[in-house]
Amino acid sequence: MFSSRSCKSFLGALFLCLLLSWAAVGLAQDGARKVLKKAPVPYPSILRSRGIGGIVRLKVFVKPDGTVRDTEVLGGNPILAESAQKSVMQWKFSQASSETAIELSVTFDPHSESGG
Repeated sequence: MFSSRSCKSFLGALFLCLLLSWAAVGLAQDGARKVLKKAPVPYPSILRSRGIGGIVRLKVFVKPDGTVRDTEVLGGNPILAESAQKSVMQWKFSQASSETAIELSVTFDPHSESGG
């Protein structure tokens, strides 16, 4: 009938398909929430003056009314992350029927005039 190897391959393929379909649903939900208002992201002056920049990745939990309930740091410099979180907490998104989680990135470029 089925060998152990073919059964594992089948289960692996099934898991991958489920994972990809789950990711596609998550992206479709995230794409529905448009940013209506962004607050300026303050760039810590000590990091800017030393040429330290980077990208902070955040998971943002947006309530149905479009306000941000919470943020979670997924990666990046901890000092820059704190600055990004403070700003994103003030952002306003479009309304939806339920709370959604959105992953976004905030870029800090020490050579840019606008900062983060």
